[in-house]
Amino acid sequence: MIRYVRSPLPTGVIMNVAEAGPEDGPPVILLHGFPESHRTWAKLVTLLENDYRLIMPDLRGFGQTDRPQDPAAYSTDTLVADLFALADARRVDRFALVGHDWGGAVAWAAALRGDARIEQLAIINSPHPAIFQRSIIEDPAQRAASQYIRAFRDPKMEAGIAAMGFPAFFEKSFSKHVDIAKISSQDRALSIAEWRRPGALTAMFNWYRASQIVVPAMGEEAPLPDWVSRGVPRLKIPVRVIWGVEDKALLPIQLEGIGEVGDDVEVVPLVGVGHFAPWQAPDQVAAALAPFLAAGQAATGATI
Repeated sequence: MIRYVRSPLPTGVIMNVAEAGPEDGPPVILLHGFPESHRTWAKLVTLLENDYRLIMPDLRGFGQTDRPQDPAAYSTDTLVADLFALADARRVDRFALVGHDWGGAVAWAAALRGDARIEQLAIINSPHPAIFQRSIIEDPAQRAASQYIRAFRDPKMEAGIAAMGFPAFFEKSFSKHVDIAKISSQDRALSIAEWRRPGALTAMFNWYRASQIVVPAMGEEAPLPDWVSRGVPRLKIPVRVIWGVEDKALLPIQLEGIGEVGDDVEVVPLVGVGHFAPWQAPDQVAAALAPFLAAGQAATGATI
């Protein structure tokens, strides 16, 4: 059964948080992506809640969480600070971290900081930042697939969606990536209602506007950013990358070299599955997550 709490954070937002599973169970924090909410994980709850305390926030700008309107409120440092502030608010000292899409971007960024509170990292269709940035610059196919980011950064985007209509935006967001029938009519209605809230679209698109990922236009010359050339830290914790290989936005090039980003990285490809794997293939995602999380608990001496 899902429990809800409104959690004020010292980072300046009140975060809506869904929880499931035993309150004394091994904690797992799950971070959703765009344009979603904690409901991303709904189909996984029944598959994992017997063994884990699942903590599923609406990230800032999404769902029922506060919606700052300034893009500066969505810097990577702020989003990572939200994560650890949430852990403190829910009295979680150490945890496994799971992220999909933008939630995966936050998860990568948090883990790369080397904070010992993160014991394991599971990523679902969210690219490693250095691999993603390099591929956007150097690979024409990935650059083409990433042009939507330029569109989402356009200040006219909100007006365009208002003119299109929110149901049409829902179809446009999901239909190319997952069978819409796999998303319940209730989840569809709740998502659209949340997007209609004042400032909701701007808050969601601010994630793209604040991002430091460089997305050149097609044919535009662009050097690699210095941070990519310098390299990023190598991860020491166990990492499992669960990847719907039919992802049309994040192409298979995102898996090239992924095994070298850490000391213990395993990739689980999901054949026939696209970007929204938690909606499309929850059983497969849970089957990939469960043994990984259990191994982490065994390594720390915990029981489930």
